[in-house]
Amino acid sequence: MKLLLLILLTNFALTLQAQDTGINSDAFVDKKITTEIAPDYTKERDIADVYYKFIKKKKDSLQNTENGGHKVQFSFIPALGYTLQTGFAGIVSTNLGFYAGEAKNQKISSISTSFTYSQHQQSIIPFVANIWTKDNQLNIITDIRYIKYPSQIFGLAGKTDPNTGYTVDFSGFKFHQTVLKEVTKNTFLGIGYFYDRFWKIKPLDLSNQNIDNIIDTKLGSSELASGLVLNFLFDNRLNQIYPEQGWHCDISYRANSTALGSQSNWQSVQADIRTYTHFPEGSKNVLSFWSFDWFTTSKNASPYLMLPSTGWDDQYNTGRGYIQGRFRGRNMFYLESEYRYRISKNGLLGGVVFGNVQYFSSDISTAANKPNPGAGLGIRLRLNKHSGANLCLDYGIGADGSRGFFVNLGEVF
Repeated sequence: MKLLLLILLTNFALTLQAQDTGINSDAFVDKKITTEIAPDYTKERDIADVYYKFIKKKKDSLQNTENGGHKVQFSFIPALGYTLQTGFAGIVSTNLGFYAGEAKNQKISSISTSFTYSQHQQSIIPFVANIWTKDNQLNIITDIRYIKYPSQIFGLAGKTDPNTGYTVDFSGFKFHQTVLKEVTKNTFLGIGYFYDRFWKIKPLDLSNQNIDNIIDTKLGSSELASGLVLNFLFDNRLNQIYPEQGWHCDISYRANSTALGSQSNWQSVQADIRTYTHFPEGSKNVLSFWSFDWFTTSKNASPYLMLPSTGWDDQYNTGRGYIQGRFRGRNMFYLESEYRYRISKNGLLGGVVFGNVQYFSSDISTAANKPNPGAGLGIRLRLNKHSGANLCLDYGIGADGSRGFFVNLGEVF
């Protein structure tokens, strides 16, 4: 109820990724995208309509005003989130959205920052910018994050129990910068620079000196990766906030080099493919599929905390039903499907059914050397009928008794 009351204080629908406590401000009302879908908003309802009808006793809500002509949209939002990794977390976020051009298909640019503090004494400060230049000719993506992040690890090259979590404290800094240029319609090629550093790595499970020694030996006290990135993107979705149709394909190759300051030379590839369709045809229900594959392609081992791992994709979204970092390996294969359906005809209340499976190479822990499935159910509450942004409450179940609630603003994929 506290979470809902906090959200009711805002007029913009903002997106909190599934296990990410940073705000993704793509959920600003994107009139230029949604007008291409041309829904009948007079029949749609969201939380603002309920607020004004039952609390403010007004006939018209801010959601029904035609504010699409505003060039800049700004908001400040306090919120409360929850994941298995962070527990309850308090968030204060500032977001800015604007259009760089006047074309009908001009994508919205966004800049956001926030401060998060969790019940597990984790601090997270992201700065995320997704800038689309005039006529979408360039997409400039900046992702900068600082974290102070006590969290659990499971298994170190067979030296620790893969079914028991050990708490490790560390600080981290991430700087990812990419520039993509449109080469044909909806198709982009780009280049970037990625820098990731972890320091002050130390075990907190002081009750077991043997485990502490293993963690100290295998992890060390710091990790650093620095390298260039090549990127291919195809995205023909009309609405990236609540996709109902189309394809998204994002493939990136990262080459870390000691010449750029990396502690070792190693490479990785990520392939993120998503597709959406109405099912049954003609309904507003959506059947979606997501494939996320993450490989380390070099013989040199990448730093442990930068290996492919559950919930450590850029948006921290993989593996509902498991805690972040539950499985880790040199290579990751991930599949997920979700069926999104309406409970109320006006779109205010919806539901989802989801299932996923993840598989990792076996050189880190034998627990990951098998398919690990997850599944669950969720409820959706429409925050903004124009953008499609939802408040999401999911309950996920994994193998070996893993389970928990996941509260998010915005879809997982």
